[in-house]
Amino acid sequence: MEMNLKPQKADTTIFEGEGGGYYAWTAAKTPVVVEAAIGAGRLVLQPQGFALPHYADANKIGYVIQGSCTVGLILPEKPEEKVLIIEKGDAILCPIGSVTWWFNGGDSDVNIIFLGETSQSYTPGLFDYFFLTGALGVLRGFSTEFIAKAYHLNHEQSKHLVESQANALVVKIDAGVVNGFPHKCNCTKEEYVVNLDTDTESETDHTERVGLTPKLVRLEVEAVLDPYYSTTHQIMYVTKGGGRIQIVGLNGTRVLDEVVEEGHLIVVPKFFLVALMASDKGLECLCVSTSPRPLTMKIGGNTSAYKALSSSVLEVALNVSPEFIKNIKS
Repeated sequence: MEMNLKPQKADTTIFEGEGGGYYAWTAAKTPVVVEAAIGAGRLVLQPQGFALPHYADANKIGYVIQGSCTVGLILPEKPEEKVLIIEKGDAILCPIGSVTWWFNGGDSDVNIIFLGETSQSYTPGLFDYFFLTGALGVLRGFSTEFIAKAYHLNHEQSKHLVESQANALVVKIDAGVVNGFPHKCNCTKEEYVVNLDTDTESETDHTERVGLTPKLVRLEVEAVLDPYYSTTHQIMYVTKGGGRIQIVGLNGTRVLDEVVEEGHLIVVPKFFLVALMASDKGLECLCVSTSPRPLTMKIGGNTSAYKALSSSVLEVALNVSPEFIKNIKS
């Protein structure tokens, strides 16, 4: 199994304008996103930036790296707008087909990384977005006759509904309009958001909704994350600091040995072993497993398979002395 697992930063600008931009990892530079059926994108909202209402053909998790913003969320079959205020450290669950909008009402940029799986996407390795409004709005595809009948409008009103918003993806809102925007939560935030700064393990009932499990890995200066494997694919995004990563695949072959830094995305295939070593600046990494119930096994440390194996079994398996086994297990 050969995969190009080299860490990559976002290689494609999907949109960039006055209100912000959206950037993605594509098969051109990161072919493993197609092979592993995962997706990744980064949304930047400038002050008063507004991402137009849309839905996607994939389950994903949005993690706030910087700033805070207001999010509107409407789940399929539940036509109620949930308004949430999310901030740095929050991971919001975005189920497939849910309608969302995102607004930065603050005075500094908001930076959100989206990680998820694309097994149901039209474009392998990418999240396909369908916009309710704007230059790419889905209603533009219908004839005026259909719009008029569906929304009980006349011809001119139908054209106005479809064509009044000429911008796409992200717009900047005038200060006068901002005051009328929703600015308070109207629901229980914990039902839709996991704070990875405080929650070490995500609750299953949250992750079941999107079939994904997020966790935040923090390593102190020059610390090591012991080798482990997962039964599902993992997506890693370096949010702070840097270091080094090694991945070992079939037949004990090292398939990756690279320096990583902030902004790098790495895909770890299922059952491949991975280990991280932080630099002199430490390392913080968002890890998302493509399962609501990922199973992992450590190969190093106090809770590892090596520790659990009988001493006599290890002695024969490694072809070493009993004294050496004692050193390993201690």
